[in-house]
Amino acid sequence: MAVSNIFHEAGVSETEVQLGKVSVKESISEEKLTQIEDQLKAVGFEFINDSKSRLIEHIKNIVIDIIYNHPLEIKVNHSDYLAGQLNLDYNYLSTLFSSVEGTTIEKYMINLKIERVKELLVYDEKTLSEIADELGYSSVAHLSGQFKKVTGFTPSYFKKLGEQKRKSIDEV
Repeated sequence: MAVSNIFHEAGVSETEVQLGKVSVKESISEEKLTQIEDQLKAVGFEFINDSKSRLIEHIKNIVIDIIYNHPLEIKVNHSDYLAGQLNLDYNYLSTLFSSVEGTTIEKYMINLKIERVKELLVYDEKTLSEIADELGYSSVAHLSGQFKKVTGFTPSYFKKLGEQKRKSIDEV
């Protein structure tokens, strides 16, 4: 809503706002773009206007959606799913992502999953077994091993630490 309001205040009425993306149906002057960019930054958003950066953000948004909204619904490899969603070769996506982000898509996805596990552990509403099932891990042992490898802690020890060791999604 904030993003939509910023565009409307700048006189850009034909907008479609989705997570991480704004589509406009009219051309925007450089002056208006600068104004919009400044206002977006003021409310904590980043303005990305080059195609590679947009593609990286699109990859991140798809991965976040997979982990947070549809972890068990995607029945194909995540690499195939990403390639299909973006209509691009996965090798290209992977190479681009790695060169810009300094990590692989797979490691990014694992780090997001671990942050999701941390979140669910802190909420203390589900058992570790339920969390493993929800996030598509083959077993609690697999989840625990990956969790310890990434964080240095076991899930049960982390649960005792509480929220102080969590990261926000944009820090992953």
